[in-house]
Amino acid sequence: MMDLMPSEETRTKTPPTAHGSTAHEAREPGGTSTRAWTTRLLVLGIVLSALNLRPAITSLGALLEEVREGLGMSGSVAGLLTSGPPLCFAVFGVMAPRLARRFGAGAVVCAGMAAIATGLAIRPYAGGTAGFLAASALALMGIAVSNVLMPVIVKHWFPDRVGSMTGLYSMALALGTALAAAVTVPLTDALGGSWQSGLGLWAGLAVAAVLPWLPFVRGRGVSTATSGPGERAGVAAGPGEGSRATETGPERAGGSQTRPGERAVSPETDADRPARDRETPGSAPAGSAAGAAPRLRITRSRTAWALAVFFGLQATAAYITMGWMAQIFRDAGVPAGTAGLLLAVTMVMGVPLAFVIPRLATRLPHQGPIVLALGVCGLAGYAGLYFAPAAGAWAWALLLGVSNCAFPLALTMVGMRARSGPGVAQLSAFAQSTGYLISIPGPLLVGVLYQHSGGWGLPIALMSALMIPQMAVGFLAGRDRTVEDEAGR
Repeated sequence: MMDLMPSEETRTKTPPTAHGSTAHEAREPGGTSTRAWTTRLLVLGIVLSALNLRPAITSLGALLEEVREGLGMSGSVAGLLTSGPPLCFAVFGVMAPRLARRFGAGAVVCAGMAAIATGLAIRPYAGGTAGFLAASALALMGIAVSNVLMPVIVKHWFPDRVGSMTGLYSMALALGTALAAAVTVPLTDALGGSWQSGLGLWAGLAVAAVLPWLPFVRGRGVSTATSGPGERAGVAAGPGEGSRATETGPERAGGSQTRPGERAVSPETDADRPARDRETPGSAPAGSAAGAAPRLRITRSRTAWALAVFFGLQATAAYITMGWMAQIFRDAGVPAGTAGLLLAVTMVMGVPLAFVIPRLATRLPHQGPIVLALGVCGLAGYAGLYFAPAAGAWAWALLLGVSNCAFPLALTMVGMRARSGPGVAQLSAFAQSTGYLISIPGPLLVGVLYQHSGGWGLPIALMSALMIPQMAVGFLAGRDRTVEDEAGR
């Protein structure tokens, strides 16, 4: 399976271990077959987990009208509900690295999937708005820690395949997002029309995602032992879905490019890394220098701030889309099932573009033109929703789907705006944690405007207005410079 993955565009810079390269364990009896089985199980766990990182959000978006009527929920409270994902990602995501050091990343992801399953199972039957919000928060907490640690696991276990494995992870995430949007309404109708059944059934997918991680739970002691004081490269990434110590850059004819003052480091293969580095997902590579490297004064970097604001504004647009777009179409007279399919079309655009956009971005010295192109698609889609939401619904869904692919572009730029692995991890933590905080008010404000204006004119005007600064800061973040040069050490 791994041999069929695309060639790498993302280069991982793995610091050399204190013990040097030790390939002898690859020749140990039974070692190869055990590692092959573990790798297959880990790939299965990554794919199933990624499939579960968005259905809690998009399944609710497809049935939001029924949920509001069933619980007597106002537009403002519904806005609070759609603001829940970035709020939980910002609050609970920062806990993930510490939990991974204590218990092991595999165990934490396993617990995260269990939290998703529990939250999704009980929230339709929680008996009131408060219970629904609390159960949703439990599921989102599981999503938040998994958002952080899944890319860290990819970086640790697949150091020479970060690009292809991240592409697989991103594709599964987009597929789960679109699947929940597309089939929740038809499945609800098939189950008798109860919105409780339509929302609760997604707990089954989360239960399936728990199973591949169970063998990794027993390795918590190894992870704790290998993760010393301070943040190591394997667990230092900050909140968000792309936190990883990677270097993304264009391939040159003479090999991967290094910047001035940087020593080229070749990615280690799985056989080159010490056996104890591969015991549990998320355990820190032995001898990693990431924890001892001086920290950047990241807040002094204009590029870091531009990237954080860009990340926050694109997240705002994404969560408004996931939470409210189906309702916009339904209020325009589009049937509920069709509205869910339109949301699914928007989400599924992330499947192919998650591969295309990062590869294109790494070949350009300035990613600003891509930012502007995505922004223009977003403005065109919002204009269509304002003037003819039902007549051109499929076109607007496609345009907004392209615009929402600013997310993989933001992750790619995180890797390109820092020279070193620790720099990428610190930039990722700053950009994503700050970005998620910025994105919290957007969906809530849309709900308030919708309730008080009685229509979608003002909310769509707000969404369009936010696209302008997103394009501006994204253009600045796309300039060919690094946070090390701006922030110093």
